Amino acid sequence: MSKFLGKGLGDLSKEMSAIPDISMLTGAERVVVKHIPLVQIGANPDQPRKTFTDDELAELAASIKEKGVLQPILVRAVTGRPYMYEIVAGERRFRASRLAGLAEIPALVKTLSNENAMEIALIENVQRENLNPIEEGAAYQNLMDKCGYDLADVSRLIGKSESYIRNIMRLNSLDAPVKEMVERGELSASAARTIAVADNQEALAKRIVAEKIPVADIAQMVKQGGRSGKSRAFTSKTIDDETRRDIESRIKAALGVPVRLVERRGGAGQFVLSFTTRVQMQELVEKLCE
Repeated sequence: MSKFLGKGLGDLSKEMSAIPDISMLTGAERVVVKHIPLVQIGANPDQPRKTFTDDELAELAASIKEKGVLQPILVRAVTGRPYMYEIVAGERRFRASRLAGLAEIPALVKTLSNENAMEIALIENVQRENLNPIEEGAAYQNLMDKCGYDLADVSRLIGKSESYIRNIMRLNSLDAPVKEMVERGELSASAARTIAVADNQEALAKRIVAEKIPVADIAQMVKQGGRSGKSRAFTSKTIDDETRRDIESRIKAALGVPVRLVERRGGAGQFVLSFTTRVQMQELVEKLCE
């Protein structure tokens, strides 16, 4: 399990009123609502949600004009950016406030690591059901790639089964035109998952939509057709559990800290090293730099 996951996480419900039960680092830090100029706030590049429709923003903007922003957004201070604060949760409210002509917005400012900011953004969007299936699959992959999480880590974080996460992440291997069909609602996520291993995804997707083919028949079509080279490449390079444990054990013996091997598509991957104290960290650094 990642050293970041769940570390010091507490319930945010008391701090953010009606916001769902999302979690974040709290500790002894005092959290207050500030009114921050919109020009000092920027979007989070790791925001899971990429699609904001004009209609929903216009509707929320009209409500904000009448009643104001009823829930503060959550931001963190950043450096080296053209803005002072980065949105962790609440980008839709931020965009609608800008559309409504507001100059500032109520916000909670928290000190958060990149990993915790990504966790919170993902949890909030999943709980609110804001993400389409393509955004959700990409968000899980992004969290695993950047934080070193595995399926079990993500499952514990968002409260969904590993099989659910694995199925959603199958959408990541779809060709771009097919992903767009899913995002537009033309092709169901279940149909898209079924053709994710196919070699001719776009042609299949168009035929499925045109002929309204049920998922059970789609699976048979995929079996009869060719499989994607991307799918075969990953399968052929998978490291078996015994080999993975042996590699992890040898590195642990050499470095003196727990290690986890995370394999990615196409033969890529990473080693995740864990330490419990600053002393152990320094010893690890010295061994790696010898």
